[in-house]
Amino acid sequence: MNRTPLIAIQFAALAAACSNPPARAPLAQGRPAVSTAETQEPANPVVEWNRALLRMVRTPGAQPATIHPTRSFAMLHLAIRGAVDSIDQTPRLIRASSQEASQEAAAAAAAHDLLVTLYPSFAAQLDTQLQQSLAQVPDGAPKTEGVRIGQDFAGRVLAARADDGSTAPPLKFTFGTLPGAYQSTPPNFPSQPQFTSWPHVKPFALERASQFRPGPPPALESEAYADALNEIKSLGTASGSTASADQALTGRFWNGAIQNYWNEIAQTAALSRGLTTAETARLFALLDVAIADSVIAFYDAKYTYTFWRPVTAIRAADTDGNPETDADPNWLPQAGRTAPDPSYPGAHAVISAAAAAVLEGFLEEVDFAFSVTSEVLPGTQRSFESFAAAAREATLSRVFAGQHFRFDLSAGHRLGQKVAEFVMSKSDSPKENEND
Repeated sequence: MNRTPLIAIQFAALAAACSNPPARAPLAQGRPAVSTAETQEPANPVVEWNRALLRMVRTPGAQPATIHPTRSFAMLHLAIRGAVDSIDQTPRLIRASSQEASQEAAAAAAAHDLLVTLYPSFAAQLDTQLQQSLAQVPDGAPKTEGVRIGQDFAGRVLAARADDGSTAPPLKFTFGTLPGAYQSTPPNFPSQPQFTSWPHVKPFALERASQFRPGPPPALESEAYADALNEIKSLGTASGSTASADQALTGRFWNGAIQNYWNEIAQTAALSRGLTTAETARLFALLDVAIADSVIAFYDAKYTYTFWRPVTAIRAADTDGNPETDADPNWLPQAGRTAPDPSYPGAHAVISAAAAAVLEGFLEEVDFAFSVTSEVLPGTQRSFESFAAAAREATLSRVFAGQHFRFDLSAGHRLGQKVAEFVMSKSDSPKENEND
């Protein structure tokens, strides 16, 4: 038992542990879209614990302000993945013995122990969820062994990430003063940007944060820059926007923590396709490692180029040296406030591209109809025919929200795809049942 190494528990661990899922039947023609709001029951334990973490990070004040929540999701699903996979890849003759372990018990114990360590104030709720999860597993040796394995893998992941740089104090940032340099943004003018130390956090799978760093944004004097500034100036403004009603709604719909949307989309996909506990564990580990490394990668690029945000650029367009841009000193974005970090590349674009690539690659489905509920507009849903379509809309929403230039998004999309491709390439591919 526990034969699967835990990817150096970085991603050497996931790489050694991951296997490709079996091919699944394509979505039938005319099959209705599934929804993130409708697929609540039944759920497998991986989905249930993903939901638990989503509830926690959505609780005001629960997430440490200087630690990005995507780290927690990656750690959670690496622990579950390692525990479940160590059982799933054990030869059938051993699994048929009295020491056969329960994958469901292993998943629950791994998730519980890891989350209690990361979020000790939620211990009581997590203890209750563990009891409820284990109550669904018959008592006996498989349950006991599953709990032991889950606890072991939670400890391994916690130990592996103990010195990953995530607890380092934020680096002091000096705002720029020259055209193109990132400056504190109106109307709230934050004293410091966020996650300034995140480029120095150890990636889970990438060799280094800068591995796929994009080239620089276009020069301020260029036509590409002028086109992008004039586009967002017109479409993304808080007043007098030329955006259609649907475009404006799109800007508001996706104006939340984008990684949360994609974890819910993955829940919908896993339940709709009837994935097993082991398959779901593999899917979420790939998804959240790709997302976590995407965040490290885009913060590396953001703090390399320290490019100004559209609200600053539009207000100071008379200083950019470009005759095709005009200043509007009172311009504000549709979203009201601007995220407190440099503009290039766009986070929504990076994360959405990475997540869509993982989901499409794992499920081996280009077409997948589903609906997703907004993180910030309760009860509001939008429907899509593919993961790629949702990723495109989530990406473009940042123009309509007045948050990003289009070139931020193009660079971000390419970066997210490269990260996802690398993460999936680090997963080995033994056949699903080769040990049976």
